[in-house]
Amino acid sequence: MSSNIDYLLHESSVGYAIFHVVHQADTIGNRLKEVQDAGQDLAKFGKMVKLVNFAPYRGAAEALENINLVSEGVLSEYLRSNLELNLPKPSKKKKIVLGVQDKNLAGSIKASFPGVECETGETSEVVADLLRGLRLHAGKLLKGLQEGDVERAQLGLGHAYSRAKVKFSVQKNDNHIIQAIATLDHLDKAVNTFSMRVREWYGWHFPELIRIVSDNHTYAKLALAIGDKKSLTDANLHDIAAIVNDDADIAQAIIDAARVSMGQDISVTDMENVSAFANRVVKLAEYRRSLFQYLVNKMAIVAPNLASLIGEIVAARLISHAGSLTNLSKYPASTVQILGAEKALFRALKTKGNTPKYGLIYHSSFIGRAGAKNKGRISRFLANKCSIASRIDNFSEEPSTKFGLALRKQVEERLDFYATGAAPTKNEDAMKSAMDAVLGDINIADPTADADMADITPRAVQKQEKKSKDKKEKSKDKEHKKDKKRRHSEVNGDAGEGEKKKKKKSKRESSSE
Repeated sequence: MSSNIDYLLHESSVGYAIFHVVHQADTIGNRLKEVQDAGQDLAKFGKMVKLVNFAPYRGAAEALENINLVSEGVLSEYLRSNLELNLPKPSKKKKIVLGVQDKNLAGSIKASFPGVECETGETSEVVADLLRGLRLHAGKLLKGLQEGDVERAQLGLGHAYSRAKVKFSVQKNDNHIIQAIATLDHLDKAVNTFSMRVREWYGWHFPELIRIVSDNHTYAKLALAIGDKKSLTDANLHDIAAIVNDDADIAQAIIDAARVSMGQDISVTDMENVSAFANRVVKLAEYRRSLFQYLVNKMAIVAPNLASLIGEIVAARLISHAGSLTNLSKYPASTVQILGAEKALFRALKTKGNTPKYGLIYHSSFIGRAGAKNKGRISRFLANKCSIASRIDNFSEEPSTKFGLALRKQVEERLDFYATGAAPTKNEDAMKSAMDAVLGDINIADPTADADMADITPRAVQKQEKKSKDKKEKSKDKEHKKDKKRRHSEVNGDAGEGEKKKKKKSKRESSSE
């Protein structure tokens, strides 16, 4: 038999409602078909509960604020005042039992109202069924509502809640970084594939060009600029040189090769198709370059310290793999170290082999610069610094690269330490100098000089003062005890000396006899 439920709290899109439970089923008979059908029937369910109070929201903004607090399990002032006004005062012998949907909100209510005991749908099936019935018949049971008001409020509040969650920070939205790095990876594959197709297609006409120019993007631009090799003369030297980074020797070599080329002739129609395809490849490569610049600029806003530490591409891949910067900042350094090597990790665990030392951070330049023995050590150290940088980026309001540069310098020093044995800077000193630089940028000369913070003593200083105070009190207690003993000996001193003299005298007499 479950405890009797006295009241129910129904938090909805239109407001808060408190119901008094008139009749309730017991736990044993709760699953009977008749009891379940009674919850579906408004006439029967209306006799089981009685509306005590309905407090509607006074606007869309208040509704959104309250629903955000409910989702986080926080008791709002509006709900607190309604509970205080409408719940009876509990007696000392018996507490009021309140049925609540959200368990976190139930905890907040219990903390604020000691005389109220909360039951949720997880702890009581009776509460779950009663709350389900309230949600089903809310439109009819709540006074002052017209048909369709609850559904319209649910739709509007649902959209507002979702917009607020998605549009948390427009500038620091890391979703664009995830999409940009994914697009960049696809573009790299596409540009390489299309460039190889251009080289193969245009190579039938001018095969010698492949040996002179190896870069795919430059080759596509040259194929577009040259066209038919027969039209290439010394007058085109400056145009060709502009494409190959103003290298006159390479430009001259291309013109000379075109004169003695062994390639087959090409018709005008075929050349138009080759040029059109080469033009698409060139445009795609240019867009790839502009997208990379966009990614660099976006990383400077969203995760400047992480980008300064390991570079924009690797940092963006870490964020993409984690799902968001917030998720990455929650990961411990050990997870960041093997992020991207999950298959290798589980394969090693399954076969009881060696686990991977690095995942995506392997593409950082630091891992490549370390020796074979130190790759695992530097990857562990780098993952630790990446974890710190991601947390700073996620929780800081103003973007700054000071911490990222300081962390990068620490990794550089650690590499030197592995190579030469030179002692690196302590982490405390490096972070303190970075913090001083950040505070200097926002014009705070001394953080303790703030008038509002003048009365607040740092925790370390408080501990030190407490220790010294305890030592002084202990020394005072010792001195007090010594004084007591001294006084006691002074009071009883004469009697003691008389007894000692009598003992000495009796000893002398016994020895003389």
